[in-house]
Amino acid sequence: MQRAHNTTPIIMKATIYKSTGSWYIVKNDAGESFNARIKGKLKIDSITSTNPVAVGDIVETEQEPDSANLVISAIHERKNYINRVSPHNPNQHHIVASNIDQSLLFATIKEPKTSLGFIDRFLVTSEAYHVPAIILYNKEDLFTKKETDKFTFIREMYEAIGYTVLLISLEQNTGLEKVTEILRDKVTLLSGHSGVGKSTFINYLFPDLKLKTQDVSGWSGKGLHTTTFAEMFDLPFGGKIIDTPGIREMGLVDIERQELSHYFPEMRALLNNCQFNNCLHLEEPGCAIKDAVVKGRIHEERYISYVNILDSLGKKSR
Repeated sequence: MQRAHNTTPIIMKATIYKSTGSWYIVKNDAGESFNARIKGKLKIDSITSTNPVAVGDIVETEQEPDSANLVISAIHERKNYINRVSPHNPNQHHIVASNIDQSLLFATIKEPKTSLGFIDRFLVTSEAYHVPAIILYNKEDLFTKKETDKFTFIREMYEAIGYTVLLISLEQNTGLEKVTEILRDKVTLLSGHSGVGKSTFINYLFPDLKLKTQDVSGWSGKGLHTTTFAEMFDLPFGGKIIDTPGIREMGLVDIERQELSHYFPEMRALLNNCQFNNCLHLEEPGCAIKDAVVKGRIHEERYISYVNILDSLGKKSR
């Protein structure tokens, strides 16, 4: 892309593929990659996140004078985005990625263990931002009868409320065909704790990338971080994946206590049956949600997650 002297800058639409904080890697519609930075006077009134530009954003760019680098001059309206608490400041939020078709959460029964609370927080975030979520369990090769029974319990619980739950073994390359079909021609956000197999899965899709992978740290049972910044990759069979840093905790932002039950699909269907329209489903009389838990229509594990998340949101005014 060249620019003649004394002419209006050439504007080029591009997609953010990688963010390293101050610099970005973008691709245009022809698949050409460029380094880019934010224009000094670029101001986005509606954005209060720690990162005004996120992976997946569609942007307008101009070429810097006497340079092959681009300057980001505008951001197109986002279809959606996934948000989380900033890893550096708990009072701010960080946009993980934008313009996503679906989210794929990597989980494991053991080495490391993914808690149901973590999964439910991820699902709530996906529901809040209207991003369909899929749960992918890895390390089937480590399963004994105990782990198999646990996985069956988890799969039945989530499938009953409409989520897809898949089981694979990256160690043995089993179950991967179904996953690649789900990814085809879609923009998919990959997430999960470190150590659950995200980088190994990306290396399976792109053998030439040779992304760094690490074993689970033995002393803590928690995965070690291997990805520093979110990055998007073009799938060879169509579609894109966005790899994200391994997340230890899924801090929720911009969700009010009163709204939380709306992001549990099995609760959402019953909300109009509560006696009070501001019911938090704790101690209130005539609560349809608590009644459904007692009758087994809402799983007790999901209700426990709801109460724990509600408590973590703080005692905001009702």
